[in-house]
Amino acid sequence: MKSSCPVFLVFASVLSFNVAAISQNATGISPVSEQNTCTITGFCIGSLSLSTGGIDVVPNPSISGNGKQDGTGSTLVLSGPQGNQNSQSGAPKLSLHDAEQMALKNHPRITIAELNALASKEVTRQVRSAYFPTINFNATGVDTYRDGNRITAGALNNPSVFDRAGSGLTASQLITDFGRTRNLNSAASLHAQAQQQNALATREQIVFIVDQSFYDALSADVLVTVADQTVRSRQVLVDQVQALEKAKLRSALDLSFANVALAQAQLLLVNAKSNRDAAYANLAEALGLANQRSFELVDVQAVQPFAGTVDEVIQQALANRPDVKALELEQGSAEHLMTAEERLQLPDISALGTTGVTPVASNRLGTNAYGAIGVNIHIPVFNGLLFTARAAEAKYRAQAAAERVRDMRDTVVREVRVAYLNVNSAFERENVAAKLLDQATLSLNLAQARYNLGLSSIVELSQAQLQQTEAEISTVTAKYQYEFAISALAYQVGQ
Repeated sequence: MKSSCPVFLVFASVLSFNVAAISQNATGISPVSEQNTCTITGFCIGSLSLSTGGIDVVPNPSISGNGKQDGTGSTLVLSGPQGNQNSQSGAPKLSLHDAEQMALKNHPRITIAELNALASKEVTRQVRSAYFPTINFNATGVDTYRDGNRITAGALNNPSVFDRAGSGLTASQLITDFGRTRNLNSAASLHAQAQQQNALATREQIVFIVDQSFYDALSADVLVTVADQTVRSRQVLVDQVQALEKAKLRSALDLSFANVALAQAQLLLVNAKSNRDAAYANLAEALGLANQRSFELVDVQAVQPFAGTVDEVIQQALANRPDVKALELEQGSAEHLMTAEERLQLPDISALGTTGVTPVASNRLGTNAYGAIGVNIHIPVFNGLLFTARAAEAKYRAQAAAERVRDMRDTVVREVRVAYLNVNSAFERENVAAKLLDQATLSLNLAQARYNLGLSSIVELSQAQLQQTEAEISTVTAKYQYEFAISALAYQVGQ
């Protein structure tokens, strides 16, 4: 009994040293809950709380299908500025709404879509110009070798050419082409409206990309904090095992396992920082920024599940999606163009008029003033079946446009249904991940207690550490995947 006292004193002194090391090297780390094994060993490694504004483990109120909360589980939530270089460098804060507005203002794809819509409006004006008269001014001066010369080549008639100098106006006005111009105008107008819907769809797509990039960057920020927390907690374990190994209470193998776990955590931190840099690069591109800028991202508030059954959501999507509306308008434009091409084979009737003066002219031309009006009927007879081929082409394109609408509607139904299912699965995944984190934290605390008491090996503790780290990562990922799933469903619905 007396021989065991020195060993007990050494063991107690090592534990006291470790407690002091923890208080110095891991300031701000507190136990997850009071019901753990920290009181047994004086040392606790688990899902920790960073008082500097990193990660807190708090109850996760699970939202059921009827919108109620059951209060089970826990999850990682942001409690302050992100634990990354952005918050330390005084970078400007950026919320999700601000990011969306910045992208709508800066992204070049939105500008391109809006300019295409404006160009399509000008095409409508071009086609509509056929309704108005055409007036031209002409001034002509001719000096001939001899009055009455005739042109004998290049035409069947032999018009006479006289010395003259004159000016005048000519005008023409379409009377009717049996609806061809009207259908061309309708086709151009519908195409312009379709381009406007495409511009709106581009705006919604950019907002969706910004949401995805924003959530990815938020998740990357938190994962860096988790990785850094893991490195610090495993460094504490290395220091503890190293002290025990020097006191001949632990083997060199235990110290080797602890160093391996520390190296794994350091590698996790390096990868997390690399992923965070890539996420911020994607966010800068989504915002339409030429160069990457640093922001302090403001965590979004908890989103609510989308209301309504899947069939109701699908009907909303078919009614609201701008890309569906754009294709429907393009189908209408193609049908009007088909009608216009079919009427190419009909005659068109125009009124013509001309007037002017010839102050300098040959005596054989008579009076110095001239004027005439008339009506011209243009009847196509044969042009190598050109008009027939154009009508057939327009018909096939109209049929293809109708099939594109049907294909798009089928695609929308599938995408909305998948997005709806993703929301449900992400919701369940978040609850399961929170429960997994609770269990992994409890297992780690128990494994640490068993290891401190000499009842288990370092392998068991390392496995518990790995499981707890994976659970933290899963919880963070599940949180932002659920919020992004809600955003994705809203995008698919056209909201």
